[in-house]
This record gives sequence, C-alpha cells and structure tokens, in this order.
Amino acid sequence: MTVRSTSAPSAIIFDFDGVIADSEVPANRALAESLTAIGLPTSFEDSLRDYYGHNWQETERRIAARLGGPLPDDFRETHRTRARAHFAQGFAPVPGAPDFLSATTHLPRAVASSSNPDYIRWALERFDLHGHFAEHVYSADGMARGKPHPDIYLKAAQGLGIAPAECMAIEDSPTGASAAVAAGMHVIGLCAAGHIADPAGHADALRAVGVHRIAFGFEEIALLKARHLK
Repeated sequence: MTVRSTSAPSAIIFDFDGVIADSEVPANRALAESLTAIGLPTSFEDSLRDYYGHNWQETERRIAARLGGPLPDDFRETHRTRARAHFAQGFAPVPGAPDFLSATTHLPRAVASSSNPDYIRWALERFDLHGHFAEHVYSADGMARGKPHPDIYLKAAQGLGIAPAECMAIEDSPTGASAAVAAGMHVIGLCAAGHIADPAGHADALRAVGVHRIAFGFEEIALLKARHLK
C-alpha cells in the first residue's frame, strides 16, 4: 500500500525501536533472559507480548506485579549490561530507514520513543543517523505516563513547534500507535522490522488501534502527502 494525499505533513515523528533501529529482537531476548534469571521464566515471545512498546516505568510495574514485589535493586543495571551484550552481537537500522531519512531532510523531524535517551543517541551515532535529529530526541523513560498515552508525542510536537495535527507519526507497535493516534497525528503503522514474524497479523493489530495507513516497508510511504488522509 502506498501512502498518498494531496497535502503534506509539516513534520515527521518517528518511534525508534522497530522503526529506525531493528532492535526489538535483541532487546526482548535480553529482557527474557533477565526475567528468567530472577525467577520469572520468560520466553522471547512472552517478552514481546507483555512489554513491547512500553517505557521502563510501565515495564517495571508489570514485572513487579508478576513477581509479587519490587525488583532487585540492581535489576535495571544488570539488565542493561545483558542488553548491551546482545546489541554488541550486531544490530542495524530497519531496512530503508536511512534512505527515508535522507529523502526527507526538508522536513522537521523528531524521535518519540519509550527507550532510554542515552541508548537512543548511542544507536543513532552507531548508525551515523544522529545528524537527522539534533536535539529533537524525546524519551518517555521517566515520564509518569508512557505510551499508549499521548504525552510523549505531544512533547515531541511541542519541541518541534508544530501542531500535532500537522505531524505524521511512524510507529510499529500497537502501544505506540495508540499514543500517536491519541495525540491527534496521522499515523503510519510500519511492519518492516525483524521482530514482526506475521506482518499481516501485525498490520491487523495496528489497524485495530486506529492507524490511518499500513506500510510494509519505508518504500511504501510515498511521502509527504499524508496529513489528513481519509
């Protein structure tokens, strides 16, 4: 499906993991291992189902509910060490993301992610994509309300100085897509990253939360004519 319209967005706001970084596989393998290590046997599939798309505060609340009490004090740092080891084995941008960014340099853009901002900046530098966003990297890590609430998308739009309705958001998770829809943006559901084993089923899940269009690759997002598609 190609995204077309007669009017163009004023800005693009990108989720990060699963949209720019093809990182959900190593991230969720690491989290599954970290949870299993503290006595919560968790598979990769379990991790994706239960924690995918949420900020750390919501992830921690969900883990604590399963654990029946607070996480070990060193859990997050131990998990970060494990995650870094998984990422060191190799991960890359989502196919097509660098070319798409290069083709849209005339538009303001931002990242609106649930991930830690230091990790986002590290990954952008690793991919040589940091110049596309400058200071416009917004993280819901530490926010009281992460995705699916609209707060992080509204913060990104405010930072760009552009009304949410003038922004196109690109999301891969139903949780994140719900946030962008709630913010009043035109939302493209992208099914292109390596963790999406069933693209058609994933597309249905994104449609169910109200995305305006589905794309199975960046090449299908025929830019920049997507502000108020019907």
